[in-house]
Amino acid sequence: MSDVVETRPTYRPNAKYVLMLGSMTALPAITTDIYLPSLPEVARDLGTTATAVQLTMTATLIGGAFGQLVIGPLSDRWGRRRPVLIGVTLHVVMSLVCAVAPNIEALIGARVVQGFFNASATVVAMAVIRDRFVGSDASAVISRLMLVIGVAPLFAPSVGGLIAGEVGWRGVFVALALFGVGLWLVVWLRLPETLPPERRREGGLRTALSGFRTLLRDGHFVALAVLPGLAMATLFAYVVGSPFVLREQFDLSAHEFALLFAMNGVGLVAGAQVNAYLVKRMAPIRLLRLAQPAVLALAVTLGIVVFTGAGGLGGLLAVLFVLLSLINFIAPNASALALSRHGEIAGTAAAFIGCMQAGVAGVVSPLVGVLGGDARAMALVMSGTAAIALLVLALATPAYRRGGWHQR
Repeated sequence: MSDVVETRPTYRPNAKYVLMLGSMTALPAITTDIYLPSLPEVARDLGTTATAVQLTMTATLIGGAFGQLVIGPLSDRWGRRRPVLIGVTLHVVMSLVCAVAPNIEALIGARVVQGFFNASATVVAMAVIRDRFVGSDASAVISRLMLVIGVAPLFAPSVGGLIAGEVGWRGVFVALALFGVGLWLVVWLRLPETLPPERRREGGLRTALSGFRTLLRDGHFVALAVLPGLAMATLFAYVVGSPFVLREQFDLSAHEFALLFAMNGVGLVAGAQVNAYLVKRMAPIRLLRLAQPAVLALAVTLGIVVFTGAGGLGGLLAVLFVLLSLINFIAPNASALALSRHGEIAGTAAAFIGCMQAGVAGVVSPLVGVLGGDARAMALVMSGTAAIALLVLALATPAYRRGGWHQR
């Protein structure tokens, strides 16, 4: 595959369009974050362990990974609108199933299926971006979406905590169903078809598999596609660990946890917007080259703070804030570079990237619980994923090779 960047006609999305795509991309994040404050209550109500409840988070990621592998090729075959409308409809149905789950096993199973179908919103949003943008422009648009996506950690835990406090954790899933209904209406009314019939891929399973074979033969693409997954794993180690670390280890209330989670959400949003500004002045590969070592350095610093107790809760939160702010320099740039290599199968490429993002995070994040579920376990997993990401960037991409960081 050539590194020549494909061009696209100039298109300037308005704020409503970015808000719609951002809401689509944020559906899995909202599904996760609105439920976070309820995890200890779910464990008590269903008579299970913290590790088992954390699996309800992992289950959504695993379901989303498989969902994107299926829905991405379908969007290349049938266009963008139909798969997302069907997927969001079934997300609503599965949210209601979660609301009446009688035990932890049923809840885990329902969350897998819920993740499978709400993946449609994310993969279609990414494919729509690739239909209209490439390179630095695509990275800038993805970073702008992070402003919308970042609202999830700002408000979703507080909203979820409020709902759970009034009507219980099951009411959180009813709220997710209502959100899905609203998103479906917006997509139906506002999302134009961006893949005309003449650009759609004919065929069934064999065609879809041939698209994945094409991607897997491009080692450079695979490396770039794995980087967002490792970044998500670093982030999700914090997401699944923080309710127990902050609420139980540091004895914070649900509202205090939601406030601190929101503060770190500000860091996520700020980092994404700084990246959107810088990517217009620096090639995405340059930003990756600089940001990934910084993420690893901060993750190691977090481990030192946790294992030594230096700074207490304040020290922990300060390092986390800066670390989470830098994570959003990784996924937008790596995703944009990967998508620019396979515009002819954008849906399949977006699905592969999304699968890596959800799948790697889904496989890695349970390690926080396995290693003890405390701050040390969280820091170890975050450091490990950041170190692997730096190795992938250094060994499998041209980022640190002569002339490599001039790639756009």
